[in-house]
Amino acid sequence: MRLVFATGNQGKMREIREIMEDSGYEIVSMKEAGACPDIEENGTTFEENALIKAREVSKLLPDDLILADDSGLEVDALNKEPGIYSARYLGHDTPYSVKNADIIRRLEGKVGAERSARFVCAIAAVFPDGTEKVVRATIEGQIDFEEKGEHGFGFDPIFYVPELGCTTAEIPETEKNKISHRGKALKLMRRELLEHESTDRK
Repeated sequence: MRLVFATGNQGKMREIREIMEDSGYEIVSMKEAGACPDIEENGTTFEENALIKAREVSKLLPDDLILADDSGLEVDALNKEPGIYSARYLGHDTPYSVKNADIIRRLEGKVGAERSARFVCAIAAVFPDGTEKVVRATIEGQIDFEEKGEHGFGFDPIFYVPELGCTTAEIPETEKNKISHRGKALKLMRRELLEHESTDRK
């Protein structure tokens, strides 16, 4: 079966292919599958937005397994901003270097636990038979005082993981996939996919 991931983000596609490479699915992006709907993500939670995306792409590709994620950064001191608006924070086309600098500026004077934050990832699946599954995973950390690291993308250079002693942009991608919010969520979703397949075979 073909697995279509509802994203145009090449960074996400690299992570997904790395984690799902031995799943037995042909993994393609929605663009590679020829589906590029204009999706309005008007949900109020990560889970709702992931399902909105998966359902819209499923309408165009009803014979494929569709996965979609909604993920973002929650900063506790900023009332969990940017949250579900992470990709749109300060505007869609604003470079992440600018977004990261703004978050660091807003946390000026705060230290340690006052800089607590987490990456959240919700992944939704819509199967050809109409079944829907949603999973959620997080990684806890803090906002660093400056950008560090050349790996990853987005907010990775400012997301510091105390137990690792570095940001998620300082971890090689194969290592990051083992502990990241998206890596954890994809592993949870793999279990859901296997469970659905075994139920289908009964």
